[in-house]
Amino acid sequence: MAPYTFKNGITLKNRMVMSPTTTMSSFYDGHVTNDEIAFYGARSGGLGMIIGEVANVIASGKGFEGELSIANDGDIAGLSELAHAMKRNGTKAVLQIFHAGRKSNDQILRGNQPVSASAIKAAYPADSQTPRELTADEIDDIITAFGDATRRAIAAGFDGVELHGANTYLLQQFFSPNSNQRTDKWGGNRDDRMAFAKAVIASAHTAIDQYADRPFLLGYRISPEEIETPGIRLADTLAFVDMLGDSAVDYVHTSMGSAHRTSLNDKSDHEPIIAKLVAQLAGRKPLIGVGSVETPADADAVLDMGTDLVAMGREMIREPQWMEKVADGDEASIRYQLSPSEMAELKIPRAMQDYLNGAFYSVMHFTTDPEAAADYQNQAAPMEGFEKKM
Repeated sequence: MAPYTFKNGITLKNRMVMSPTTTMSSFYDGHVTNDEIAFYGARSGGLGMIIGEVANVIASGKGFEGELSIANDGDIAGLSELAHAMKRNGTKAVLQIFHAGRKSNDQILRGNQPVSASAIKAAYPADSQTPRELTADEIDDIITAFGDATRRAIAAGFDGVELHGANTYLLQQFFSPNSNQRTDKWGGNRDDRMAFAKAVIASAHTAIDQYADRPFLLGYRISPEEIETPGIRLADTLAFVDMLGDSAVDYVHTSMGSAHRTSLNDKSDHEPIIAKLVAQLAGRKPLIGVGSVETPADADAVLDMGTDLVAMGREMIREPQWMEKVADGDEASIRYQLSPSEMAELKIPRAMQDYLNGAFYSVMHFTTDPEAAADYQNQAAPMEGFEKKM
């Protein structure tokens, strides 16, 4: 598979990317654990790039237990070890950064109420808590925190950061007409609701300009649709992607359970969403396609849709040496199923094993699962922030 060079000069040795894969295995304070280092170290070396699991940029942004932190300078030392493990044999290492917003709760936040653009409870899951509306000063603090997190990622040795604007987290919450009903400069019509994302991109880009002593990537991940009403629809996302195409980001990354998904809301629209995104970007930014990519043929099919790079998540959990085996013509030995008895051997942390056996059980191709794997072609995946079958 051919290399890929970004406009800022960073070259990936191939076009295969490991998408962010939550291990839920950080210490209580967000510091990196040896389990995380071992997990990523086992999967580096063959791929062109690994995008590490999400890290919160500020204490109010923590979304789940076992989550990485990049909110303090004290996090840099551990993150440096993680970056080193991810960069074996020339693999590039990007760290995803975020604020969970209303996708948290007062238990995770140690008694504090979750926050969001507006004081509107998420529909999914059903036990979501009503967030507190952020003040203007708090919004400014969060924007600054994204820049500070980018500085720390540079210091830790990563090759880039990815702003997590998908899966119903805070960046998406500010763009959504469901979760953002503000009347100040951070709310309003569709274009006005892009203001927070634009400010976060600018904050991260400024940090790169100021602190990076080498080419450093800035990516942005999106979820194309919401299923709530009101909510983000494809027309909204295409407008948002148009903005990204003219922004300082170096790439755009989708978040979907299937790379071939069509609209969740308009069943008469049979054009794959990825094809729409490729057309909207029109070559201005590279697009990373993702979703149920398992075989080399699957990867080629996504690239054939016009994406520049293709990412795998679940398959990289099952098969850490996927790229090496493909390069050696050894596809016959690739694990497309996961044996529960091999999870320790595959360096899958214990906390991650538990949730793979839970919410993701139906899509992990467990050798002990008698049912056919679930298909995300026409429904949202668990990581996308929904719990409703389509």
